[in-house]
Parts: sequence; C-alpha cells; structure tokens
Amino acid sequence: MSDVVWALTLCLAAVAALLVLRRRTPVAFWWLVGFPIVALRVLATYRATMDACGLTVPASAVRRATARLVGREAAPVPPHRSLPRPTGAGLVMKLRMATGQAPEDFFASADRLRHAWAAHAVHIRPTRPGWLELRLIGWDVLADVRRPRRKPDGGGLLSLPLALRDDGRWHVRDFRTVPHELILGATQSGKSVYLRNLLCGLARQPVVLVGIDCKWGVELAPFAPRLSALADTPDRANALLDALLDEMEARFRLIGMTSVLGADVVLTSDVWGLPDSDRPVPVVVVVDEVAELFLAANRDDEKRRDAMVTKLIRIAQLGRAAGIYLEVCGQRFGSELGKGATMLRAQLTGRVCHRVNDESSANMALADISAEAALAATAIPADLPGVAIVGDASGGWSRARSPHLTLDDAAAVCRATSGLVPELPRLDAFRPTASTVAVEAVPSTGPVARPVTD
Repeated sequence: MSDVVWALTLCLAAVAALLVLRRRTPVAFWWLVGFPIVALRVLATYRATMDACGLTVPASAVRRATARLVGREAAPVPPHRSLPRPTGAGLVMKLRMATGQAPEDFFASADRLRHAWAAHAVHIRPTRPGWLELRLIGWDVLADVRRPRRKPDGGGLLSLPLALRDDGRWHVRDFRTVPHELILGATQSGKSVYLRNLLCGLARQPVVLVGIDCKWGVELAPFAPRLSALADTPDRANALLDALLDEMEARFRLIGMTSVLGADVVLTSDVWGLPDSDRPVPVVVVVDEVAELFLAANRDDEKRRDAMVTKLIRIAQLGRAAGIYLEVCGQRFGSELGKGATMLRAQLTGRVCHRVNDESSANMALADISAEAALAATAIPADLPGVAIVGDASGGWSRARSPHLTLDDAAAVCRATSGLVPELPRLDAFRPTASTVAVEAVPSTGPVARPVTD
C-alpha cells in the first residue's frame, strides 16, 4: 500500500512541477512536453486533417491505376510537407502545394487546422512559388511578453526588434526600409511603452534623437539626457522644424556634390551611398501627440499650424534620402485635424495601432492597409495594454505586443547613454539642459499645493 501511495505522490508532484513549469517558463515546457505531443498529433492526423479541410487533390492517373490493380481506391493526396521543426513558440512546416491549389485555400482553412490540432493559432504565409510555411503556435505568446535572452534578428543600425508578434517572431522596426511611421493609441493602451522601447533602442546607437512634445515635454522630458533637441511648445516646434529643414537642405547639397567630384566617385541619391567618413549621422524625429501641432485658437495660430504641417510634409517626402526619419504619435489622426493632415498621413508608411476609442480611429491608421487589420484593432481588449496591430503599406499586418518597460528604466537608459549624443550644430539651440527639464517638470505659475492639516 505504501508503494502505491508513494507512486501517486510522485505522479502528483510531477504534474505540479509541469504546471509550474508551464506557468513560469512556457518555452521550456513547450520544448519538453508540448512539442513532442503536438508534433506526433500533426504527423498522425496530417492526411485526414487535410482531407477534412478540403486541402487535398485527387490522386494521379498512375496512382489510381496502381490502386485498381490491388483492388483498392486511391486516396486523395495532401500537400507534401517537411518534418515539423520546433520553434520558441510552436512548430513550423514547409508545404508544397499541389497543382491547382492556391495560398488562399490554406488561408481560409487556417482556423480549421487550429482546432483540428488543438493549437492556439496557425499562421500560413507563402515563401516562394508553390511553397508555403505553416507556423503553429502552441500558446498565447502575447499574454506575457519578455525580452529574449538571445538577440532577435534585426539589431543593426536603425533596425530594432520592438514587439513580439502573435506568430512567435519579432516585429523589427527598420527605418531604412520603412522610413516614417504613425503610432496611434488611446490613453492607457500601451502606446507609451512601445515608444519607450523605441527610444531606448535608438539611444544605444549613433543616432540623433529629436523630440517634439507640445504637452510641455511631459512625455519626452525623461529622455532629455539622450535627446539632441526638444521642443515643448508650438513656437519652439516651429523653429525646430526650420532647423531640421536647413539640415536636410545641407545634406542634399552634400549628396549633389558627388556628381561633380569626378568619375571615381560612385553616384548616389541618398546619404547611404556616401562614404562612411562623409555620411552625416541619421536623425529620428519623434512627434508625441501630433494633434497638438494642428490645434489653433486664433488666426496667428492657424498660420503657424499651416507652416508646421507644411514643414512636416516636406520632411516626410524628402527626409528618407537625407537620413531624417519621422515617428509620429497620437490618439487620433485624420482629416478633421485640419489642412495637410491627410497628406502627412499618406507619407507615413508604417502603421502601429493600439487600442482606440472608436472605429474611425482604427480606420484612419489601417483601413488603407487592410480592412481586416482595422477590424482587428477594434477587438483589442482593454486588459492587454501594449497589444497593437502592426502593418505597412504593403498590406501585411499582424498582432504584436511590446515588452513592458517602465518609465524609470527607460529614463535610466537615456541617462546612461547621454555620452552618445552626436554633434549637430544646427540643433544646439534646442538641446535640452538640466535646468530646462526641471522647469518643464515643475509648473512655474499657479498656486502651490500644500498638505491639509487639522
């Protein structure tokens, strides 16, 4: 009897250990338990599942004739597959489509495959003509996003892995591929966390960081030690945009000089074709709450607004070749902001939409990319801050979530990297100082709050 009790105790302890392992380290649980079980299930039921989902084709004439010789009926043929290969969040297989099949057939059956194999999600994408990649996800990877111990692909200059996608891969923000981006999200949607990860990643690189925060710098002031310029009012933002346009013009003149320097010089139309010794440092301009730039209370404000919007549009249209990139943030962005808003939005290729308060806001960001993406943005739950729909002008989109990063940790990174601020003389007048940040942090007017005493 004691042996039976001892065996039951060991079984219960093993089950408890597996439950703790699944909760604390789901990746380790997947490699030890999840992957072998799911891989065996996929291999054992692959043909039947594909047939039930309508993803098979009739057997060839030779196979049908061979089957008739032995008195059998040739079964439908599923797509050829590779062996399941484990990943950090699931498994992946390569499928070779049969004649007459199209990727859309598999897209339509992805949810059926998910239920048949008891997976959290199934993602399918074409890799080359005739071939697909089927990626099965074992659990909700967005429920608890942590920084990877191994650096994901895409960690070079101006290339940052910022958010984990729901297919287990990392969303990489590559400024050289997608030069300008629009980030939308309501209050407490996780938009600030995404921006903190972006600024901390750029702070460790030789990049000029410019901040425009017309809410008196409350969002970007903690990052001031690493910023080369910070504008906290519309007037300073207008002057800062003038300085950026002057810098952009000087860079275009430098690029144009390559056409008259001789036959030995390789011609180029952007700064990345210049020699390393002559290439100017990249500039990333972060605009927090872009709606503040569009607000106008009187005629003078309207003139300043029109001027600022025109300058932003010029930077968005021409800045990529000069190595100047825009990161525009806001809660809403659309034609109702005023003249030039739609034109500016059209230049922002990358789109990141967190939880928004209304459907029209999601359409502003994602409707011109994909109607399904806009619909997915409206379904983001409020209890998962940081979850966003990430897309670009190519039409591709996915759900993603950034690792949680507190404001204190992000500010500490900027203080630690303050020595990496590049020299850019045209922006020296806008360089934030310790006294400037202190003034921004403490109101200079108004009553001083005092504690109430008995």
